Amino acid sequence: MIERRSPLKVIGTPVRRVDGRSKVTGLTKFADDLVLPRMLTCKILRSPIPHGRIKSIDISAALKKAGILAVITGQDLPIPFGILPVSQDEHALCLDKVRFVGDPVEAERVLDEDAAFEALDLIKVEYEPLADIDSIDAALKISDPRIHDYGDEGNVHKKVSLEFGDVEAGFAEADRVRDDLFFYEGNTHLAMEQHAALAHFDPDGKLTIWSSTQTPHYVHRALAKVLAPLPASHIRVIATPNGGGFGGKSDPFSHEIVVCKLAMITGRPVKICLTREEVFYCHRGRHPVLMRIKTGFKNDGAITAMHFQSFLDGGAYGSYGVASTYYTGALQTVTYKVPRYKFDGVRCFTNKAPCGPKRGHGTPQPRFALEVQVDKIATDLGIDPADLRLKTLQPANSLTANYLRVGSMGLGECIRRVVEGSGWKKRRGKLGPGRGLGLACSSYICGAGLPIYWNNMPHTGVQLKLDRQGGVAVFCGETEIGQGSDTVLPMVVAEVLGIDTYDIRICVADTDLTPVDLGSYSSRVTLMMGHAAIQAAERAKEMLAKAVAEKLGVPAARLGFADRRVFDVEDSAKGVSFAEAVVLAESKFGTIGTVGSYTPPASAGKYRGAGVGPSPAYSYSAAVAEVEVDAATGILRVPKIWIAHDVGRSINPTLVMGQVEGSVYMGLGEALMEEMAYRGNRNVVHKFPSLLEYKSPTTLEMCDVETYLIEDPDPNGPFGAKEVGQGPLLPVPPAVANAVFDAVGVRIDEVPVTPEKVFKALRAKAKGLDPRFGPTRVPAVAYPEPIRVPTPAEGGTGKAISGEPAKAGK
Repeated sequence: MIERRSPLKVIGTPVRRVDGRSKVTGLTKFADDLVLPRMLTCKILRSPIPHGRIKSIDISAALKKAGILAVITGQDLPIPFGILPVSQDEHALCLDKVRFVGDPVEAERVLDEDAAFEALDLIKVEYEPLADIDSIDAALKISDPRIHDYGDEGNVHKKVSLEFGDVEAGFAEADRVRDDLFFYEGNTHLAMEQHAALAHFDPDGKLTIWSSTQTPHYVHRALAKVLAPLPASHIRVIATPNGGGFGGKSDPFSHEIVVCKLAMITGRPVKICLTREEVFYCHRGRHPVLMRIKTGFKNDGAITAMHFQSFLDGGAYGSYGVASTYYTGALQTVTYKVPRYKFDGVRCFTNKAPCGPKRGHGTPQPRFALEVQVDKIATDLGIDPADLRLKTLQPANSLTANYLRVGSMGLGECIRRVVEGSGWKKRRGKLGPGRGLGLACSSYICGAGLPIYWNNMPHTGVQLKLDRQGGVAVFCGETEIGQGSDTVLPMVVAEVLGIDTYDIRICVADTDLTPVDLGSYSSRVTLMMGHAAIQAAERAKEMLAKAVAEKLGVPAARLGFADRRVFDVEDSAKGVSFAEAVVLAESKFGTIGTVGSYTPPASAGKYRGAGVGPSPAYSYSAAVAEVEVDAATGILRVPKIWIAHDVGRSINPTLVMGQVEGSVYMGLGEALMEEMAYRGNRNVVHKFPSLLEYKSPTTLEMCDVETYLIEDPDPNGPFGAKEVGQGPLLPVPPAVANAVFDAVGVRIDEVPVTPEKVFKALRAKAKGLDPRFGPTRVPAVAYPEPIRVPTPAEGGTGKAISGEPAKAGK
């Protein structure tokens, strides 16, 4: 719960970013800007083939070249690592097998970069090629060779089957049933900053790495495992400011481990900055997902049951893939009432760059499928798509069929605002040939309910130090990746202590100096860090209040904190400055330092798989897209998007607006053009590993955006705040696809919605054929027995009644 402060002095104020001036003047030091004395350069040799055994590596010629100081191979780093405890399947350098074009094979440290590139050509690697697994179909059919020796079977990484309530009974109860197929192409993050890391091993045997990572805590964990017996307490990870992350820097990466090992071997600092091509190979971007969604509904639009199937092409490694698989089936229930729900998911290994978490992690794909199908249902019933959604919203303060707790729920107001702003009622279907409007909605988590490694410790912590001059230093492990967390943190503390945001100094993302924060992913930072900061600040405030109360001779409860003063609220002239208050408190209690931490509430679900989806709160978004389609060519453009986002409460409206509009930009790129494409008959060689050829929107393609911030404070958020970094992306692709249907009457059930697909659908329509472009089949999969869980409406308690081992409970 939050303490309601009225009026709020700092929260809700559109102030500049605390790091804004440094960034725009070029003072901010990113990882590749860092230089240490005697620093050397590292380069990595990568596999040119997609799948094969390493028969031999000859480094003798490279070692003879001037300037080459060290060369290492997988034998020097034999311990595997990975982000999830169930997917420890990567090696810093491949031991005996390569699994995709770009897999790291050998690393060297040299005096300069030019010499490094020359030396790479001198290394001779002999491979024994193995059969390529280039698709989901191939992975399901081919079990030998296996890409990995673990997984549910053959080249299947993970199978999931969950059922909440009697879904078949729900279909029987329906007046109508729709059964649709969709495909969402994979794409990559395209952060401006390439991955970079600098490692230093000092004479005392302590290792420091500066890295452009979103998760310093998990990088630290991976380093401690792979570099054993080096003690974990001798490893320090500092996350430098990120020039964009979007999930692409959430894994621990091989290059981070490699530079640390090379620094330990030679005793000199080692830096690496990946080329843009290498960043494409590192990937961890959006999974390509094939989907089937079967929904039963009444003639008034009420859903009776839903069966959702997802098929994920995971690429060569596990990454976050198990979680990604569950996420494709988790959040369908938090927007619209789904009384009975079944989810089947499968993730396959293929010989492509590994997929992972991109902005919205595992949820944009199913959201596209669901929102386009809801639009089809509205068309079938002759109901306005906005009205249909408003009638079927999941209620606030409710428990869904799959045991997700919904708190505040501002989606209805989001829909009403974009409908009004876009002139939906007057303009939809009436804009003339080739022009149309489309609506879509979405929801997203505000942090995951469980940590990656399950334990009972807090997910984040904050420390405060108050000095005698009135300064406040805040320490937190959070990582600034462009989302504005370095500004949110001091704003929250400033609000509680009644001082100015710019009176506060912050120290963040340093595993030696700051309390643990699990990282910048899952839109968790504002909610979790915010709560920890409030707790730490309230504890400091209590100490100051006791000391000042003695000085003024008034009850501590009667004191106010504002405008850098501590004063009697009944006589505001009676008070002291904040700096004087700190002196009084230090005189009474000694050095003033406090801590705060945060752990999310326990999940309602107790079945296996219930750990993915629960969140302290859910944000909501609605978007209307306007499109113009040239029926002669299929070329389409999006002149404008109206988007409303339920942010709970805006900590800093300027930052919130930036996040919403940045999400629209990224969603527009995915909707119209972005794809992680592979070429050739083998379909395993990356087609566009460069910024020149990988298509993303420029300023010419970016649309006008009208943004509405809906404030429906959630009691589980700090000051009522909810996430904004990822959720607003989700409704953009389906809104565009739905607008194309309104414009020219064809359905594009794939992302991206390209001119070629629109043109083919228009030609089919002209010939009297099905005016749709999209997948026509899904592969047959033998799923395990479903984990069956009675719904809350059936009196369920969140526990499974069949389909899982008795010992499973989380």
